[in-house]
Amino acid sequence: MKILCSTGGIIGPQNQRDYRLLENYSKELLCDGFELMMYKAWYEEIDDLISYLKGLRLYIPVVHCEKNIGRCIGTGTAEEIECGFEFFKADCRVAKEISAQKLVLHLWGGIVSDSNFENNLSCYKKFKEIASQYDLDLQIENIVCNVKDPMTRWCQLAERYPDIRFVFDTKMAAFHGQMGLLYQKEYEWLWKNGHICHYHIGDYSSIPMDWANLKSLPIGKGNIDFDSFAVFLKNINYNGFLTLEGTSFNENGEADIALLNKCFEIMRGW
Repeated sequence: MKILCSTGGIIGPQNQRDYRLLENYSKELLCDGFELMMYKAWYEEIDDLISYLKGLRLYIPVVHCEKNIGRCIGTGTAEEIECGFEFFKADCRVAKEISAQKLVLHLWGGIVSDSNFENNLSCYKKFKEIASQYDLDLQIENIVCNVKDPMTRWCQLAERYPDIRFVFDTKMAAFHGQMGLLYQKEYEWLWKNGHICHYHIGDYSSIPMDWANLKSLPIGKGNIDFDSFAVFLKNINYNGFLTLEGTSFNENGEADIALLNKCFEIMRGW
């Protein structure tokens, strides 16, 4: 397995989304590479971002698209939908320039979430076509929902698009009480048929659907049974990417490197 660190766990609003922090943090983090979390603010200096990242020569095989894309599509106005596609094209460009191979997309999101899901469902085809033009593998994450639930939405997507690929996020699943579904025979087609091909790792500390505690936590700071998850990975001989998404900022916006490295050590034990 390749263990990645989401840059969203070390670069965020707490430190002004300064992507230049990646240079020093990357020297201390004991991961195999990074999943780049894109932010809307970076589009204004996208050429500088690309130049900087290429200069670092880091292993960044995955780009996580700007999270507002799904919200734009779900809102449903022509202007918002076009904005979502423009964000996505920019993310594709960054991914291609830095030699990433995979894109993670929130196909729905924001307050609108999955309330207009037919918009999101129908727009997937165009997202897939755009990603293919950049030779990128598009993967859809099991984002939290406020109408249905992620597993229901995945099943709808797979029914319409049989070759679709997914990213399973442990925190998102736990928020809906759906971690256990991953291990059930009813849903084994998701990994047996190659739909789930990547896992995001974050802990969750509360009861299902507690919106006030949706934050993704480092391993061990919540109540997810990661021992069972580790057994599952071993039983299916999983050999893909695991991305740690737990945030670790202190009040000054500094990342807790020791805590993140402890999480990487746990993941290597899996």
